[in-house]
Amino acid sequence: MNNQFKKRLEEQEEVQEQEELETVQEPAKEDGPTTAFFRKLFTEGVVSKESATDMLPFLIFLCVLGMIYIANSHMAVKNIRDIDKLNKEVKELSWEYKSLKADLMFKSKLTEVAKKVDTLGIKELIEPPKKIIINKK
Repeated sequence: MNNQFKKRLEEQEEVQEQEELETVQEPAKEDGPTTAFFRKLFTEGVVSKESATDMLPFLIFLCVLGMIYIANSHMAVKNIRDIDKLNKEVKELSWEYKSLKADLMFKSKLTEVAKKVDTLGIKELIEPPKKIIINKK
């Protein structure tokens, strides 16, 4: 009699444990639409593992081309910025050259030179210069 009672208790405990496990365990999450799409895509034969590995070199090639394209665009933008910076510098230097040239032309006028050397005691010539001729004999 003890054995039958013991068996029933064990069976009841097992049933209770299974019920507790079922209630404690969360229900299986359903896959989202994207996960289900990729799982279906790779498992049902549209794209098999073998064909995916065969396409791997081509995919790597496309990735390298994409990186080259991005690097090329970055270099082009950098070159455009450098060109704009150099154009601004050329304009500034051109303005500086023109202003210095105008200033030099103004300061090299006869009246301006006369004003500058007047403080040194040098006077402007009133009569034309004389030509000196040396006879060789």
